[in-house]
Amino acid sequence: MSSQEIVQKLVDGVVVFATDLLMPTMLLCFVAAITLRVLTYYTVKREYWFSREFSKRVKKFLDVRDEKAEQSFYIITKRLLEITYYELFEVRAIMKRRNPDAIMTLADRVFLVQQGAARMVTDTLKQLKYLKYDGERPNFVDISDHVQSNNPCFNRIFGVIPVNVSNDFLNTVPGLFIVGGIFGTFLGIMKALPELGSMNLSDVEGSKLIMDNFLLKISFSMSTSIIGIIFSVGMGLANTFFSSEKIYIRSVEKFERELNLLWNVSSSNKLPNEISNFEAERDPVEVLAEDLISKDLNVQVGFVKLAWPISKWWGRFAKEPEKKIEKVEDEKKAA
Repeated sequence: MSSQEIVQKLVDGVVVFATDLLMPTMLLCFVAAITLRVLTYYTVKREYWFSREFSKRVKKFLDVRDEKAEQSFYIITKRLLEITYYELFEVRAIMKRRNPDAIMTLADRVFLVQQGAARMVTDTLKQLKYLKYDGERPNFVDISDHVQSNNPCFNRIFGVIPVNVSNDFLNTVPGLFIVGGIFGTFLGIMKALPELGSMNLSDVEGSKLIMDNFLLKISFSMSTSIIGIIFSVGMGLANTFFSSEKIYIRSVEKFERELNLLWNVSSSNKLPNEISNFEAERDPVEVLAEDLISKDLNVQVGFVKLAWPISKWWGRFAKEPEKKIEKVEDEKKAA
């Protein structure tokens, strides 16, 4: 078999594919691309969701803090990050306590939301632990970007598909639909052209019939270009409205802004002599079912031992003297 025959058979196979399967293939690819775009956006938005919730609690702390108290940047940030993590799931623990397995929702399981939030807390604390409070402001943009870009739960869809790779591919899909539509049009024209060779100019009726069939096939082949343009526009709109790059930048900026605010109101970055690490590996069901945070910290001025239910703790945050809290605890023990 000569090379020319091989090429001809290959071309014939491509023409048959373009005629019968190109349109369904483009439709399936469009649906798959839209689905992947939504999944990519949702995965990255979970990171922004945690940054936004952290921002709410930072503002709440700034409203009730004691301005005269000496406060460590690391302790403030650690406590607010831990409270954010626990409070995000507190309502589920209360409402579904009789069915502990239901505390983790389907979205949490599929998109690893709870594990990703815990990872953001631990990674942030690792970055902040060794900052020196020497008058020079740390580069919190780099810290925020490092924490969020290296989170394995939020930079991979279902913990498997890399978000960066899928996002780069999806940005090229609109152009691929245009190319696919034009490709189908040219192949349709190539398939229809050989029919013109059978025309007999002396047979007017026969020639007219051949030309009609030719024009019909040409117009049909043009439909692939139209469909390609429609899919390209639709995918372009999806990339715009569900842009994972924009939501990621907003997440980094929001997280960095809150760290800056906490740094401004802090007087040092001292660490307590004995500070309990955030237990990211501990079963969240066990923690959340307690409806309180009972971590014992050797805290500095401006902080108290957190032994109150979360919902009642904010009113005492950085305001109520430590002696009063200890007195209440002693009364509970005596009872």
